[in-house]
Amino acid sequence: MIRENLHEPFSIEFVTVDECPKQGHQHNFFELVYVVSGTGVQCINQNNFHYGAGHMFLITPEDCHSFKVHTTTEFFFLRFNNIYIQNGGLLAENIQRLEYILQNANHQPGCILKNKTDKSLVKPLVEAIIREYVNRDLYNRELVQQLVNTLIIVVARNIAKYLPQSVNEMAEEKAMNILQYIQGNIYEPEKLKAEHISRHFGISNAYLGRYFKRHANETMQQYIAGYKTKLIEHRLRFSGKRINEIADEFGFTDESHLNKFFRKQKGRSPKEYRNQARAEFTPADN
Repeated sequence: MIRENLHEPFSIEFVTVDECPKQGHQHNFFELVYVVSGTGVQCINQNNFHYGAGHMFLITPEDCHSFKVHTTTEFFFLRFNNIYIQNGGLLAENIQRLEYILQNANHQPGCILKNKTDKSLVKPLVEAIIREYVNRDLYNRELVQQLVNTLIIVVARNIAKYLPQSVNEMAEEKAMNILQYIQGNIYEPEKLKAEHISRHFGISNAYLGRYFKRHANETMQQYIAGYKTKLIEHRLRFSGKRINEIADEFGFTDESHLNKFFRKQKGRSPKEYRNQARAEFTPADN
């Protein structure tokens, strides 16, 4: 697997391609990809999404991604790292919240612009960044940085709308670490058992449940089930994986076990959910 590094706080690239600009790869920074024109398929963590003009993707560190170009595509790439978030002129009180939101955008295939108003805002922002970056006019660097900051905040707002509403981003550090641990091990049921988590974080098993609910406003099992359901929904909507492959990925004993779990959460089987989602899906609305 190819791994890329970023040797500056942020970088901008604008390219027109007739084929995939890169094979599947990972990197240690954030990457915003905006489709100015063209069509094709985005692949992220083995999930596919049909892209078109106006779609924007956020690739987070450790994600594996690539593009398959169907028609000539103009891509805008904005790459930035934690150093930029810390020192890019953003308000200090917002930095911790922003880092949390961006990090927790993992596993979200498809366009991240869910707010229709923001879709119309992002296009001129990207065009302005490209124009300033190409022309290199007076105060160019300062203006580009302000536009980049605005774009990152707009993206964060769209992601935040789809984070679990019950979770307070500003909760104390250990509670945030538990949430990130759960998300990082969501495919390994053994590591999500209360006794395993309590040992990992040095909290008694008896106290862990009360501690988690106080900070997340729901039980740990409710949170795990909700987060796992959200990921399974994305697999059903955006990937070509068979139901039994999804069951295996998330550590269910078999397809029947997944069916029982998913029906309890969503009131219908995974197959029924996939069929309905695909019937309703139109790329222009995502």
